[in-house]
Amino acid sequence: MGKIVVDRLTQTGIGHMLHHHGVFSEDGLWVVFDGRNDDTKIGETSIIGVVNTETGEEHIIYRTTDPSVHGPGVGAASFSPVDDCVIFIHGLSNANEEHPYDMSRRTGMSVDINRPGHAVPADARDMTAPYAPGSLRGGTHSHCWSPDGAMLSFTYNDELVEPGLRMVGVMFKRKEQIEIDPTPGNVLGHYYSAIVSEVVTHPRPGSDEIDKAYDECWLNPNLDTKAGRRTIAFQGNIKNEKGESVTEIFLVDIDPQLIEGDKYAVGEKGKRPQVPKGIEQRRLTFSVKGLSNLRHWLRSSEDGRYIYALAKDKDNNNQLVQCAVKDGTLTYLSNFEFSIASPINISHKGDKVTFVANNNVYLFDIASKVVSQLTTYGLDDDRIVGAPVFSRQDDKIAFNQYEGIGDNKNIQIRIIAL
Repeated sequence: MGKIVVDRLTQTGIGHMLHHHGVFSEDGLWVVFDGRNDDTKIGETSIIGVVNTETGEEHIIYRTTDPSVHGPGVGAASFSPVDDCVIFIHGLSNANEEHPYDMSRRTGMSVDINRPGHAVPADARDMTAPYAPGSLRGGTHSHCWSPDGAMLSFTYNDELVEPGLRMVGVMFKRKEQIEIDPTPGNVLGHYYSAIVSEVVTHPRPGSDEIDKAYDECWLNPNLDTKAGRRTIAFQGNIKNEKGESVTEIFLVDIDPQLIEGDKYAVGEKGKRPQVPKGIEQRRLTFSVKGLSNLRHWLRSSEDGRYIYALAKDKDNNNQLVQCAVKDGTLTYLSNFEFSIASPINISHKGDKVTFVANNNVYLFDIASKVVSQLTTYGLDDDRIVGAPVFSRQDDKIAFNQYEGIGDNKNIQIRIIAL
C-alpha cells in the first residue's frame, strides 16, 4: 500500500450522512448521502444528495414536500450494485404531530440519479384489510441490495401487531405495482415484499427461537441466481439455558417463487405478516457469548465461504470474527489492544476490512492479519461517525466526520485514496 491521501470531499454547510454500506455508485463516480447531522434525526431530514468523487460537485436528487420535525423524513441511502438507482428510507407522507415518523411508519423509496426528483415507492404498505399479497403494514429500514441488484433485504417493524418485534424481510421488483386503496397511510409499491424471519415474543430458553432478527447481509455467491434463489445471513437473539439473551447467526434461503406462491403469508387482520411456506431459517452458530452488542451488520466474503462480524474478547473489546458458513465455526481474526467502535465493511475483493477505532479509520488485511491506521486524528479532534465504506473498485474509502463549531458543526464526507 502506497501513500495514503485523505481529502475532504463535501464543502456545503449541510449534513452529509453516509449509510453503513453501498454509498458509492457502480462506477465509483458518485457518493450518495442524506442531509442528517444527527443519526437519530431521519424524521427531520428532507434531502437525499450525491457528490461527485472527482469534482466535489453536489446535487440534490430528492427532496420531501412539507418537511417538519414530525416527518415525513428521508435517510439511509445506498446505490444499486448494477445501475444508478438509489434506495432510501422515506417516512409516510401523512406524518404529523400525532403520527410522526417512526420505525413502524416508513417505507423504501427509489430514485435514479439521472432523473432527480422522480422517486418511486419500493415496498407496498396496506393498512386496509383484507391486505394485498406482497404488501406490509409497518416500516422497512436499512435496505440492502443483493449482490446482483435483483432483490433488497430490510429490517421491519409492524405498526399494528407487536411493533417492538424486529424482523428481517426481502422484496423484489414486479412489472406491475401492487394495487392498494390510495388512502392515508397506504403506499402503492412496485416491489413484492415478505417477512423471512420467524420471531416470537418469548423464546424458550435453550431453543433456537428468537425475539429479534436484524442487521443482515446477502451471501456471496448467491445460492442459485439462475433460479432466482439467494441466501441471507442475519443476527438473531436467542435465550440460553439461563434465560440470557445471546446473539447468534442465522441463515435463510430466499426463493421468490415460494414467496409469491403463498398469498396468505400477508396475514389477516390482527396478525403480523407471516413467513411464506417453504421459507425456513436455520441457526448457524452455537456460541457461548454470541456476537457483540455494538450495532453492526454482518458481511460476507467474496467467495461466500465466510461471514464476518464483531464479538467481545476477554477484556470486553470488540474484535473481528470469522464464521464458516459450512459449519458455523467462529474464529477470532483480531486481537487488538483497542476496541472496534463502528460497523465493519469488507472490500469487494474480500481481502480487507475497514472500521473505526479511537477516532481513526483502520484497514485490516484478512490473510496477513496486519492492521494499518489510515488517519491520524486525536481523540479530541473532530469526531468520526458511522462506518467507513469501500468503493466498488476498492480504491477509495468514504467516511463521515464532524467539522465546525457549535451550531455550525456539520457532518462532512472525507475520502481516503488507497
